Amino acid sequence: MQDSLVEYGARRVIITITAILCALLEIVDSTIVNVALNEMKGNLGATLSEVGWVITAYAIGNVIVVPMTSWLSQQFGRRNYFAASIIIFTIFSFLCGNASNIWELVFFRLMQGIGGGALLVTSQTIITESYPIEKRSMAQAIYGLGVIIGPTLGPPLGGYIVDNFSWPYIFYINIPIGIAATLMTLQFVKSPKYAEKRKASDVDWLGIALLAITVGSLQYILERGHEEDWFASGWIVLFTASAVLGFILFLWRELTFKYPIVELRVLKNSNLRIGTVMSFVLGFGLYGSTFIVPLYTQSILGWTALQSGALMIPAALTTAFMMPIIGRLLAKGAKQQILVALGLFIFFIYSFWGYKILTPDTGKDAFFWMLIVRGAGLGLLFIPITSLSLSTLKGQEIGQGAAFTGMMRQLGGSFGIAAITTFIANASQKYRVNLISHLDETDFAVQQRLQALKGSFMAKGMTPDAAMNAAYKMLDLSVTKQATVLSYMDVFLYLGVIFLICIPFILFIKERKSKEKIDLSGVH
Repeated sequence: MQDSLVEYGARRVIITITAILCALLEIVDSTIVNVALNEMKGNLGATLSEVGWVITAYAIGNVIVVPMTSWLSQQFGRRNYFAASIIIFTIFSFLCGNASNIWELVFFRLMQGIGGGALLVTSQTIITESYPIEKRSMAQAIYGLGVIIGPTLGPPLGGYIVDNFSWPYIFYINIPIGIAATLMTLQFVKSPKYAEKRKASDVDWLGIALLAITVGSLQYILERGHEEDWFASGWIVLFTASAVLGFILFLWRELTFKYPIVELRVLKNSNLRIGTVMSFVLGFGLYGSTFIVPLYTQSILGWTALQSGALMIPAALTTAFMMPIIGRLLAKGAKQQILVALGLFIFFIYSFWGYKILTPDTGKDAFFWMLIVRGAGLGLLFIPITSLSLSTLKGQEIGQGAAFTGMMRQLGGSFGIAAITTFIANASQKYRVNLISHLDETDFAVQQRLQALKGSFMAKGMTPDAAMNAAYKMLDLSVTKQATVLSYMDVFLYLGVIFLICIPFILFIKERKSKEKIDLSGVH
């Protein structure tokens, strides 16, 4: 570790601000879009699942780049790579705002994700290395707050922009920040001399290609599977084959090649293996529940984007408040397993609570404490899982291990969103059929309801026939709504059960033999 990377005074402040700005750009951008999906859908004439691609494409770009970041910074020098990433991110933000149809937007989001993936990981490294060793944990806390608050800032900010301007502005807002961050990076950030560049012939081109194919195919299956009826579709079968084959070849390539692009041997470490799986579950719960609550409040309760975004703020503040406390506890020697198990249990309570309170007209207050509980659970999971996975690694392994947990968190999120979307669509179909079977036209209550609706439409000046049709339409809508609510309830229940099942596995983790402090510097 070169001492020359440690900065003091104003320079350090500026570098910290630059790095956090970039990390926030990347994180806010992954969730800011959630609240604008409805607008985009109408504006670009797309279906719900097509619009889902706007989120997916970005995640694919991220997931492909994240495992390669440490190698890319070596290759081009960290400062240049970081600056180039910001520039790519900014240019494609502009293009996203100008997209004229949904597929253009999706392609630009993919490119934006490829630029953005670097921002998160590299900014972490830059912050860590600008602080002397004894202040590392402080640097970690600053960064951690950004990582947790980011996803929650996205929806309210997006909501405000969508309500007052139009959806392209959620992308344009990145441009001034991107330009400022680029200038600050070129001016202040230094590149370390860790390793020599690889010659073009030494680069693991095949590994890069296989990684992109495997992860890309996997994402495609997750997103489109539901639309195209899973394995009934030729495309899905093709991509499944390419994901499996790509994965096997990728494993073989990385274990036999001299300079692998992703160092798989790190996974020999049992704690890292468990941590990697836990990161996946964390991503599943974190992104899954960030996706489902705004969706529910907007589509069922008819809230504005700003209202549904603001709902998430108290939860984020709770998490932010928890972070330093958890950091202290870990430093005092609290057991990570216990904290994680507690976090999972709290997440179970949150999910079960969600299952209990959902109705077609749940009030705003009902969500408040439930989301506070989610915030507390998240705080208990985030730092302990990361430090648990990395606790028995040394030196360069830490960065490589951190890349794994980062990638698995992203993948978990994509899995979560895909699984939830598919599940809601299937379950609401099932519930709808079920509910309709109970609606009998000869039933007195049904006739009463229809007559009442018909009367109210006739009072608005419709002819009796038109009023009757409208009455049937209303009844149909309320059935669909009830069916959707039932499927959302199921999602909450099943998420809770998943978290509950994870608890015993956590308690099996080996204790760390030595009692030295854990250096969280390589954590993403």
